[in-house]
Amino acid sequence: MTIAPLHPLQKARLSALYSYEILDTDREKEFDEIVQLAAALCGTAISVVNFIDADRQWFKAETGLGVRQTPLETSLCSHAILEHEFMEIPDTLLDPRMADNPLCLTDPGLRFYAGALLLSDEGLPLGTLCVLDHKPMTLTPLQRDTLRVLASQVMARLGMRRALAGEALLRQEVDHRVKNSLQSLSSLVRLASRDAVSDETQKALSTMQSRINAVAKLHEELYRTDAGPVIDLAKYVDNLSQHFRAIAPANVSLVVDADPINVGSSKAVAVGTLINEFVANAFKHAFPGGQAGTVRIEVKKDAGLDEIRLKCSDDGVGLPVDMAKAAGGLGMQIAAVISAELQGELDVTSTPNGLSIEMVFASN
Repeated sequence: MTIAPLHPLQKARLSALYSYEILDTDREKEFDEIVQLAAALCGTAISVVNFIDADRQWFKAETGLGVRQTPLETSLCSHAILEHEFMEIPDTLLDPRMADNPLCLTDPGLRFYAGALLLSDEGLPLGTLCVLDHKPMTLTPLQRDTLRVLASQVMARLGMRRALAGEALLRQEVDHRVKNSLQSLSSLVRLASRDAVSDETQKALSTMQSRINAVAKLHEELYRTDAGPVIDLAKYVDNLSQHFRAIAPANVSLVVDADPINVGSSKAVAVGTLINEFVANAFKHAFPGGQAGTVRIEVKKDAGLDEIRLKCSDDGVGLPVDMAKAAGGLGMQIAAVISAELQGELDVTSTPNGLSIEMVFASN
């Protein structure tokens, strides 16, 4: 039996094949449809998408064959990858390479073969899209062109998958580095805050800490959803709330009611910064002496308007009178900065029954 010699660039060829990570994957509809179409258009009983491994021929898709792999010793396609772009054998028993092949001699044997090479980006043959039949025949020029086009489609799909897999790995590395950088920055700010003497410096560092936390949660949401620069505020706020609930005092509950609203990432950071600052301060100051209470976060889309209404409130003790009136108070400073960023209208209300910050801003 004539066994095909190794490809002259066998090492590079196998390396290219393995880079696609296609071997031993499950059957998939898109590849099954390609072989079904190839067999129907060429009028053959069998069609396969196959790859020539180091010691076997493996089929990603097949119709009319019923197996997923065969030994290289009987592989017709192992001869095809030594040829140019296309190989056609009208009668295998008349071809010296196939004349003693058991697959061709059995009844019914494989008497016809035509295959278009599956070529890597470097032009290395990985396998073929081929059609086979139990009787000798010849393809028309249109059928040969069809096989070539379908083979190109197979490789286009594989190439796209490999590119997406590479992008996913890159994103994982970037995500890891960004999270490490944010954690390091957050630690530095926390250490600086401990050593700060003046109230003004501590407030500035607290604001910076809130912004870092908001950006970290935003990055997590962007990476988790792969949404690009657009964020669903409901999911983002829910992500923030999970963090808040983990650090909430036992006497304080958190209630979140957020509509699914898509906004740009810069607006999401501003919203997250304000929510983060409000909740952190409420946990720390609004419920002294273990007083029970509730912090509420609401994000709503005004019906019929392209406006978003953000409301943060608690039922605690409210701000001290001097702080509520002072320029350095939370309601007069942090919220004002965020309001300016969002170009929104701000309403701050502080009473002995709690603190409320409400802001209305454009959704686009």
